[in-house]
Amino acid sequence: MNSNKVSRINGQFQQWQSLLQNRTKRMQTGKFVIQGVRPINAAMEQSVTANAVLYKEGKLSDWASNILRSSGATKKYELTVELMKLLGEKDENVPEVLLIARQPDIDLGKIQATKLKSQFILVLDRPQNPGNIGAVVRSADALGAGMVIISGHAADAYDPKSIRASRGSLFALPVVTVESHNDVLEWANKQTEKFSILGLSEDGNVNLSDTDLKVPAIAVIGNETWGLSKQWKEACTQIVVIPMQGTASSLNAASSAAIVMYEYSTST
Repeated sequence: MNSNKVSRINGQFQQWQSLLQNRTKRMQTGKFVIQGVRPINAAMEQSVTANAVLYKEGKLSDWASNILRSSGATKKYELTVELMKLLGEKDENVPEVLLIARQPDIDLGKIQATKLKSQFILVLDRPQNPGNIGAVVRSADALGAGMVIISGHAADAYDPKSIRASRGSLFALPVVTVESHNDVLEWANKQTEKFSILGLSEDGNVNLSDTDLKVPAIAVIGNETWGLSKQWKEACTQIVVIPMQGTASSLNAASSAAIVMYEYSTST
């Protein structure tokens, strides 16, 4: 196996670190780092393009050896345990393998709703927490959404926290980032069937349990701090509330998305 050995922090290693820590670098290069057994397995199953595979020196497990053989990456790097630990971003459990992958080029305008696994779409309105994005994608994948759209100025879906929280689901369904709500509305208007647009808000006037979740439908989850934007509220055909007890006035984005997805999955 032809590979390069990296035994100290050099320019190449710093580039890998920048993909973990710097969103601008990820955007400029179109690359990101995949950490963890489950995300790596999911990426391989979904044929995510691996540009490079990094592996720790010493004896590897059968799983890691198989990733090295089957990743399709043209570049392979053997790193010291200390360097792999730095890139793994964990105090324990030094990773055996990491993938440097290319971000999928997904154009919302080219997606046909009828070709998605369902026509129930989740939209995140300006999410600021990458972990929430990953958790939402995981729920969307598990409970049957056809696509997740990230709208407006938001955290990065390819942030390591998002990838880890998604547990590999990020690679299982389309996750698209758009500049504004207008992009989503324009896409919906071009589809063959009319979409209802449901906004989740503590100010909603219809309980989620009383809402018709039949597809085609777009469910919009608001920003963690400010909720739904004025623009999204105006675009929605219905503003829906999740009924709650106790003193909490709202749920975080990931919890709201999971509840909405469960209601959808049990109504179909």
